[in-house]
Amino acid sequence: MIQLNLPFVHDESSLKDYFERVTGKPVFLTLTSNSTRILSLRLKGEGIYVRLQRIFLEAGNEVIEEIAHFLRNGRGNTPLVRKFLSEMTNYICKRYQKSAGIKIQGSNYNLQDIYDRINIEYFGGRLTCPITWGAKSPRRFVKRRTLGSYSRHADTIRINPILDRKSVPGYVLGFIVYHEMLHAELGIERKDGRRTVHSKEFRRRERLFSHYHKAMSWEKRNL
Repeated sequence: MIQLNLPFVHDESSLKDYFERVTGKPVFLTLTSNSTRILSLRLKGEGIYVRLQRIFLEAGNEVIEEIAHFLRNGRGNTPLVRKFLSEMTNYICKRYQKSAGIKIQGSNYNLQDIYDRINIEYFGGRLTCPITWGAKSPRRFVKRRTLGSYSRHADTIRINPILDRKSVPGYVLGFIVYHEMLHAELGIERKDGRRTVHSKEFRRRERLFSHYHKAMSWEKRNL
């Protein structure tokens, strides 16, 4: 195994050199600020084209080593990467909350706890966008489409505070959070010049939520 000899705070050049030593192939590294595509690789000829979120410049050596071996093998488990992302997500969210007035603690539910659990279970810890309770509305009734929203411009998920009630099951709130996280992950699909928010892939993945049918049934009965 090639030993990693890098400072704790890396730079693009040192990462590229190390990845090339481990993989034995030319590596074309691009650092991004993309909050949904954390790590991707593409093989082209003899080279490996890697897109890596800038957050990994602050990762420990063991995390970078795990990424390098993932690139070399083209697959594999990455528990250290997921742990690092989870820790950094909490850090980023707390920092963002202080500057942007993000509210995660409701009267009955903490959105960050729900978000973190879903992020690990369904998204491999990839998502980094903040989540917050939205502003309270004087309206008594709410349509389903307003229960949650994702703003790509602000890169923020907002959940309607009408869901912060003891009468609302946790799996229902979890599904709404998951639904908006899918929007953050998949974005808007463009086909034949038309924009599709709920694509076939979106609907397929939406049904992967463990309590999908139960949550949909509850919403139809109660909202």
